[in-house]
Amino acid sequence: MTMNAHNQRIVDQFTRWAKPFAELPIHAEASAMTRAVNACVPAPDTEILDVACGPGILACALASPMRHVRFSRPAAACRIRAWSIIAGVMSIPLTWRIGDAAALPFEDERFDRVCTRYSFHHMPDPAAALTEMKRVCRAGGRIVVIDATPSPEKQLAYDEMERLRDPSHTSALTLEQLRMIGSDAGLSEALIDGYPLEARLDTLADVRDMPALIAKFDADIGGGVDRIGVGAWRVHDGIRFQFPVSIVAWER
Repeated sequence: MTMNAHNQRIVDQFTRWAKPFAELPIHAEASAMTRAVNACVPAPDTEILDVACGPGILACALASPMRHVRFSRPAAACRIRAWSIIAGVMSIPLTWRIGDAAALPFEDERFDRVCTRYSFHHMPDPAAALTEMKRVCRAGGRIVVIDATPSPEKQLAYDEMERLRDPSHTSALTLEQLRMIGSDAGLSEALIDGYPLEARLDTLADVRDMPALIAKFDADIGGGVDRIGVGAWRVHDGIRFQFPVSIVAWER
């Protein structure tokens, strides 16, 4: 698949899922959001860029009257405005720009903080995106990546499940791989954190994909194994599991 074709697949997927994505409680779960905001170390008079922002949930959480937050590459800008209203931050300086995470439409050293959440697994070349995040970050600034990071022995099975659930998925980096591309980019590690993010399977996939997904999860649950690496279990309302999320922050 060409880069343009994959980019279009991402746009198509997130345009279709913009409303349910924005409304899913897990994307604004309080503990996870607190960890994400704290990792970014937002301070007064800082300018922040949220790359591949989706509906702008993290950016709105980072916003304040003393901080200007920009969004990059929204799949559906109307959802950002809607979420801004819900979050009560319409009077706070927020700006969005459509662009490519691997070729950000900003000049060098433009921002004090550059972050992205739950996006690297969609990118064919996350290292290129991280290099761009470094380019637009000021010296002494901070770069933060938050994403699911399966363990090395579970990575292939996890990716297989995720591609079935979300056709715009490419591959989830392991924590070791994420740290390595930061090292290769010449960044200095400032923080490593993580958390399990609990999800309900039937809220995260199209109905047409559910039979195959349920079969895959049930094979793990029924066999008492965890090949996918998400610790799936059955409850009265279906299948639940946990995304293994990591936060890595670097100093520029």
